[in-house]
Formats: sequence, C-alpha cells, structure tokens
Amino acid sequence: MSARKTGNPVSLSRRQILAGAGALSGLALAGQFPRSAYAAGDPLKIGLQAHRTGIGAAYGYWYERTSVAAVKVINDMGGIAGRPVELIVEDDATDAKRAGEVMEKFATQHNVDFVFGPLFGHVVGASAARAADLKMPLFIVSEGSELADGQFNRYVFQTGITNVRSQVKAISPFVIGNVGKKVTMIIPDYIFGYNHRDFFTEAAKAEGGEVKAVIAIPPTETSFTKYFSQIPPDTDAIYHVMVGPGVLTFVRELGEFFGTKGPKLFGFIDSLEAVAIASPGLEFLEGSHLWEAFPRYLSGLDTEGAKFYRDAVGLDENGANKDNAKEVSTNSHMFGCWETLFSIKQAVEASGYKGASDRKTFIETVEAITSFAEGKEHPQGEKKFIGKAHQCFGRQFISQVEGGKLKVVHTTSIEDGLYEPKADYTTQAL
Repeated sequence: MSARKTGNPVSLSRRQILAGAGALSGLALAGQFPRSAYAAGDPLKIGLQAHRTGIGAAYGYWYERTSVAAVKVINDMGGIAGRPVELIVEDDATDAKRAGEVMEKFATQHNVDFVFGPLFGHVVGASAARAADLKMPLFIVSEGSELADGQFNRYVFQTGITNVRSQVKAISPFVIGNVGKKVTMIIPDYIFGYNHRDFFTEAAKAEGGEVKAVIAIPPTETSFTKYFSQIPPDTDAIYHVMVGPGVLTFVRELGEFFGTKGPKLFGFIDSLEAVAIASPGLEFLEGSHLWEAFPRYLSGLDTEGAKFYRDAVGLDENGANKDNAKEVSTNSHMFGCWETLFSIKQAVEASGYKGASDRKTFIETVEAITSFAEGKEHPQGEKKFIGKAHQCFGRQFISQVEGGKLKVVHTTSIEDGLYEPKADYTTQAL
C-alpha cells in the first residue's frame, strides 16, 4: 500500500503536542477526505490481532474486512503523517495462549508500530499483559470493562468502542421501564457475561427492578433447551446476551421453548450478530428489543458518515455484504476497528511519532485527547474520551424487531452511560 504526502512534519514541544491533541479531538471531517501526493518513506506498520478462527471467527472476518477498508481510505487520504499504512494480520484463534504468541510475533518479527483488534475477554487479558512486557501500544476493540477498572496497564487503550458497564448503565432504565422488572439473565459463562451480570444486577436494582436468576452457558455450547427450565416462573423479562457459533440455535430454541407466551425479551445484538433477523425460526422475536451499538440497518443511522463507512466496508442497507446478502455483518462491533484506526492516525499526526522511540510521547498524546467528533472518521457517533482511564464513552441504540427487521426506537446520550472510571494509568511509568 502506498502513501500520499501531506507536508513536512512540524517540530513541536511536548506541551504543544498534548494541547494539539485535545484541539484535534473536536474536529469533524467536511466533505470528501482530502487527497494528496504520495510521500516517500517507510510504511507505518499496524498489526491486526484477528479472531480468524475459534469461537470469535464470525467477528474476526468482519473485523478484518472493516480494517482493510479503513486502511484503504486512510492510504487514499495520503496515509498517516505522509506514510503509507501497512496492515499486518495475524490469527490468534480466539485463544489466550495464542494471543501472547501473536503479540510477540508482531513486536519481534513484524516490528509493527501498534497493535489493535482483540475482542474476546480472555484473549484481551493475555494480550494486554504481553503489551506491557513488550512496551507495545495495544488498542483493544472489546467492550470489556476491565480496562477502565484499572486492571490493565498504560500501553492498552480502547478508543473506538464503549464498554459493557457504560452500555448497561445507559440501557437499563429502558429495560426496567418498558420490558420488565423481574429479569432472568442468560449470559455466556466467561468474563464478558460476568460483566453483564454484575453491572445489570446493580443497574436494575437502582431502577426498581430485580434480577431473579442468572443462567451462565458455555460459549461453545450447541444445545440450549436444557438451560431454560432454570428460568423462574415469575420472570417477566429475559435479558439475553450470547456469543459463539451456536447463537442462531440458542435464539431458535428459546423461541421453541416459550413460543409466544413467554416473558418479554431484551437482548444484546451479540446474540444475533452475523445472523439474519428474518431467519426461519426467529419469528417469535417480533416485538422484542435489542441493544445495538451501531444500527445494522441504514435506516437506523442514516448520516453521511455512516453511509460513507458502510459503502467503504461494502454493506447493503440491511447490514449484509453487498455482494452476498447471506453474509450478515457484526456491525455493532466491527465499526470499532474503523474508529480505532482513525484515532491512531490522529494521535500519530499530533504527536509527531516516527518510530518506537516516540512511543512515550504517542501514549501521552492519546491520553490528552478528550473527544472524537462524529463524522466519517467516527461514524457511530461522537465519543467522550477519558484519557486517564484510556476508555471512550458514546451513545447506544435500542431497536425493536418489526416485520423481521430492526427499527431504532430509542437512542441514549453519552451522559446516560457515563461513569467515573477507577483507572488512572497516567500515574504509571512508561
């Protein structure tokens, strides 16, 4: 991939760099991205740690597709600071042990400048630990709340997607107020599910609701009916968030178990990512509600930025592959790769980053960012970034199934999901 020249770098003091990062965070793109002549120079190497195989493969496919599209757009703009971006992809097999090996390979064999992309919590934890050992900036696209809780280190960021705690805080008033007050949760039996359990239980109580039971199911499970008998009879709402290769079977069997007479449903789109809402056997979802981070259907977020992003990635108006409507996207997660790459671009250009010796300044520059403006770089919406916690906050969408499609019926504000993170990574040495 080639680069385009954007002009000579300017020598700035550290104070100017950090001030500039905050100022840049408020800028939105106007019109088409600027195009300029390619510059000579070594490429900026960015490693994508992808779940190409394993239980996260459906996400891995779309994470990679979205990242390739974003890099093409960035290189068509002139690259990053006049340097072409070279995207290097390694498969971590959605496996924690393999994640550490991939991080090592990125640092010692590929000599990348930055790494991004891990999603599943057990993989993220292993990658984060290795990032500190290697002093390698790592941008996770995960939703895990551990980062903002201070469980990682100063080399780990989440600039492109919000976390579970924020999502749950934002949507809980709607769930308790409109779906049901006596809730049974069905979650995956690992850290992502535990995040939902802990944060929704707390939020539901604050809204006058109650979690009656929590049913944790292994993400590798393929048969689910045996778990549904554990649902207490006085449950009036089921909160479901499942992941893994069996999600379609999970939702179908839930419908077969209850038919049209069961509790009302509120799900996170994770239970249906990469699954067509109109699939046979899912008719019982009609009228139910789902959380989305980025609406699957164009009608749910029909902005210039969203349309630009969807066109670049190759999505049709229903959130599927333009060339194959049977390939349904993971749109509420994969956009985080796009936004992460543009946040890296912003920080590199603001910091004057040239190579590994500039990582300290690069990290301090990211920490000085306060927001990301909605637009083609950040099509999901405006983000507030809390630099000391390395975490962004944004809006959420609640959609209802109508006629076998998702219709956005409620949009939260950033403030609805905002909370004070425990982490202050700026106190850690680099």
